[in-house]
Amino acid sequence: MSTTPNRLEIQRHAQDYWQIVRNRLGLIFLTFLLVFSVAAIITYIMPRKYVGRVEMVIERVQSDARVIGHMGDALAVSSDSFLKTQFEILSKRKTLDRVVDKLDLVARWNAPNKAAAAGKLMGNLEPQSSMKSDFITLEYFDEDAKLAADIANSIAESYKETRLALDNERTDKALAQITAQIAAKEEQATQALAKVLDIKKRLGIVEMPGSVGRAANQDDVSTPESTSLVDTIKDVSRIQREIRDMTAQIEQLRSLQGDDLIRQAGELRVENETIKKLGPTYQDLLIQQKNLGNAGLGPKHPTMKGIADSILQTRGMLLDAAEDYRKNLTFRVETAQKQLTEAERMRDNQKDTSIQAQTDHQEFLAAQREWEILRQDATRLKDTLSQKQIDQQMTKTPVTVYQAAEPGTAPVKPNVRLHLLLGGVVGLLCGLGLAFFLEYLDTSVKSMDEVESIMGVPVLAVIPKGVGILHRSSGVTPDAEAYRILRTNIEFNRKDMNANCISVVSGSPGEGKSTTMVNLATVCAQAGYTTLIIDADMRRPRQHTFFDVPHNFGLSNYLTGNVPLEEVVVQTQVDNLYLLPSGIMPADCASLLNSQKFTDLIADMKSRFDLVLIDSPPILGVSDASVLSAEADMTLIVVQHRKIPRHILGRVKQAIEQVGGSIVGVALNRVDIRSDSNYSYQTTYYGYYHNTPNYEDAPKGTRQTSSRKQRKAKDAPETRSQRGSAGGDDVF
Repeated sequence: MSTTPNRLEIQRHAQDYWQIVRNRLGLIFLTFLLVFSVAAIITYIMPRKYVGRVEMVIERVQSDARVIGHMGDALAVSSDSFLKTQFEILSKRKTLDRVVDKLDLVARWNAPNKAAAAGKLMGNLEPQSSMKSDFITLEYFDEDAKLAADIANSIAESYKETRLALDNERTDKALAQITAQIAAKEEQATQALAKVLDIKKRLGIVEMPGSVGRAANQDDVSTPESTSLVDTIKDVSRIQREIRDMTAQIEQLRSLQGDDLIRQAGELRVENETIKKLGPTYQDLLIQQKNLGNAGLGPKHPTMKGIADSILQTRGMLLDAAEDYRKNLTFRVETAQKQLTEAERMRDNQKDTSIQAQTDHQEFLAAQREWEILRQDATRLKDTLSQKQIDQQMTKTPVTVYQAAEPGTAPVKPNVRLHLLLGGVVGLLCGLGLAFFLEYLDTSVKSMDEVESIMGVPVLAVIPKGVGILHRSSGVTPDAEAYRILRTNIEFNRKDMNANCISVVSGSPGEGKSTTMVNLATVCAQAGYTTLIIDADMRRPRQHTFFDVPHNFGLSNYLTGNVPLEEVVVQTQVDNLYLLPSGIMPADCASLLNSQKFTDLIADMKSRFDLVLIDSPPILGVSDASVLSAEADMTLIVVQHRKIPRHILGRVKQAIEQVGGSIVGVALNRVDIRSDSNYSYQTTYYGYYHNTPNYEDAPKGTRQTSSRKQRKAKDAPETRSQRGSAGGDDVF
């Protein structure tokens, strides 16, 4: 999406803001001048003060030697609130009262009391700190340069004394607290040692040399009773394991018979000498018997018979040995069961004894640990006390002054440049703010777009501010061009070519309606139109003043009597231009204008003149203008730029339309084109006149283009076009 519309919108708003500034430049300048003058006056009457400046560093550590291992104070001193706390100390009465007494400021300043003098000190004191260091600049301002320096130096010295007093007070308090803690710890340690000795005596504990310090750190409590209990538990486990092994062997041997029993007994590695010795012999005999059989010897062979007898005899002996071993195992199991029962009984008895012994020994160890901790705490407190005492005896430097205050050579307050600059900036901002605020409150018509949006009709011409009466000016004047544009736009915007009667109205008095109409009539007459001005504003007539003719005989006389029309219509000094003055103001103007005779007069004048212009009173002030708008073919509304409110302009339109009037357009009058650049393109013709010499010397007929003449001849009725444009002698 293109950003061009947004850029154009921003540019348009910027131009609108700049236009507001230009329109109210006088107000902005006056506000700026007023605020700037006030700032200058205040700066001028302010007393001139000198500064006494002391540059120093506030030490966070309270002595030259840092206490090793005492981190609590270090952490407290390095907190973020340190400098803020020191600033508070600098401005407190405890610090300032010393300065008041030292310099006798109560008498010097004729202060009612010490508190008032300290308050004045506090008001003129300005300490400043660096963002990343403990460097502090102490500034004191006074009308006396020497006194300012003396007070600044005295405040620094008083702060140093205050810090030293506070440090000593804090140290003394800390030493007293530590001494009290040491006494309390030693008393507690003595009581704890007595408790340890009492427990040892009561339990009969005998410690080996060097075991006192170690016992305090032992967590596992071991006693003879607990050692015996552990051995008994081991015996129970061993007996249970043996019973399980022997029972398993018995079960296996019971399930075997014959050769299986012999073979299994050998594989079980039973503890029987007969089985251990005859088992291998029995196997060798079986192997020999098998080998001889394989060699071809029969069962009846003497060798085979001898081996068979040996096998039978050995087998019998093995079976008897296995049976004896099985019986022996059964006996051993029974014996082991008895041993297990006895061991379990001993284990249960020893368990209670061991628990009691451990409880007693634990009490001893706890008492011993408590004594050791108290003894160590007392030792640490004694070390801290010694360090604090050393610290108190050392030279303390809470403040290091790097630059003492000296009497100034020139005052530093007030800062004239800064005050004037701030006054100028504030004045400019106030002026701009007031200008925009008044612009916000101003609901008057400010642009052609607003007029056309409210009225629904076009703006036919923009008439610059300061335009005079055209027929009274001499030479070339570009002011007439605005009315020529108005005349041309009226011609093109009228719906009926025969509509030649125009009522000129405004919403309120003083909008330039009469001037606009006489100048429009002048340019129309100069263009060859026979033009009649009817001054129908009988309450406040103005048209006779433009032509220096009397107005005591005119329209009102014609409407109220039988005065011939030729006697009330006056030919002006402008060719083709005639005037019907207002006459004496009647009792009821609206009734005369709303009469049939006035209607007939308008119809007669329309037939006699190419253009009839009716000067009406303000349409919202009286009812005359509504009557005139209804009689005229068209109504031209004159609106003064930046005067009439927008809602009033809507009521003007409504008043005309309610009586059946036809609005041809609006003439935006008295536009200050020098300050309102939005209308500069509407008045560019001013530049052309600078390059057109001897404009008034040219013949009148040559000032109009041929197309203008052709359009006039085409638009005018046949009766008027035949009369021509010279002299106008055939009008009456």
